[in-house]
Amino acid sequence: MSETGSTKGKEKTPKAPKTPDFEIGGKKVAPGTRKIVDIPISLLSNHTPVNLTVNVVHGKRPGPVLFVSGAVHGDEIVGVEVIRRVLKSPALKGMRGTLLAVPLVNAFGFLNHTRYLPDRRDLNRSFPGHARGSLAAQLAHLFLHEIVERSDFGIDLHSAAVNRVNLPQIRVNEDDPQIMEYAEAFGAPIILTSPLREGSLRQAAREIGVPILLYEAGEGLRFDEMSIRAGVSGVLRVMRKLGMTSERTVRTPRVPSFKSSNSHWLRAPVGGILRTFKLAGEFVHAGDVVAAVADPFGQTDEEVLAREDGLIIGRTNLPIVNQGDALFHVASIKRPAEVQERMDAIETHLQSDPLLDEDEII
Repeated sequence: MSETGSTKGKEKTPKAPKTPDFEIGGKKVAPGTRKIVDIPISLLSNHTPVNLTVNVVHGKRPGPVLFVSGAVHGDEIVGVEVIRRVLKSPALKGMRGTLLAVPLVNAFGFLNHTRYLPDRRDLNRSFPGHARGSLAAQLAHLFLHEIVERSDFGIDLHSAAVNRVNLPQIRVNEDDPQIMEYAEAFGAPIILTSPLREGSLRQAAREIGVPILLYEAGEGLRFDEMSIRAGVSGVLRVMRKLGMTSERTVRTPRVPSFKSSNSHWLRAPVGGILRTFKLAGEFVHAGDVVAAVADPFGQTDEEVLAREDGLIIGRTNLPIVNQGDALFHVASIKRPAEVQERMDAIETHLQSDPLLDEDEII
């Protein structure tokens, strides 16, 4: 028999190595599948189990491991909705690598509508935690070792406290140029360089070599559509930069983020009834009247003036204030002439991003 047309003598193309199962919480997740894994935390006083629940999306093809976390503070629910929509996104089809989605890190606070654990501890000041410490320390230890240590990159989703609102923003370390590239890819209106806080997830992750973007947007116990959309788009853009998703499935930001390395709070000069004249996302010039505080009888009225040029990235929503209360969070901007025009363009871009169909997000 002739060897013409046969495979004799021809070299076979080696097969690509098979992606192994992803193991977490004692469970295995096969390539190309999803699985919700419950990692036990504790029992409530009525014997109800509480878990650290992670939705594992394990791609058929190898790639980085990304974790996305929400509700580290239990009342910061914007991140919960961001993660829900990301998990429904068509961009995840054919995804490379592994996504660890943890929408409710602090289930205790979420159920009780509070940022804290039942012991009144702040989880984001309890890292790296301890396996035999307080409840907050145990949860911090569990999250760090089961989720963060398995990851190559992380995005931690936050919002302002109750009765405050934050403009969508990314916070990064001051001395990490590499992570700045991912912050720019996220595409939030502003990137704020800020120091690491003792006991924070960002600090603990850095010590074990896992870079993290911290997203701040919206307010506690409320959904804000613009903040949610900015968060969903940002997470998907970071996934694209990590090589986890196709460039065709995610839009690049049309307007670059502002950057600021300095910010300050304007505080109430006296106690009274607050009337605000500026919103988050508005630019203020030094000397602008941003608010006024009056007594309940209308006899006194004290103005709150901007100390310097800057962009309002956070503000209170509560009209009842005491002397010294934080009213406006203002970030310094180097090129103020461009600010309002670019902020308008960013808002228009976010509004034009199509919402997912109802059958995709419900």
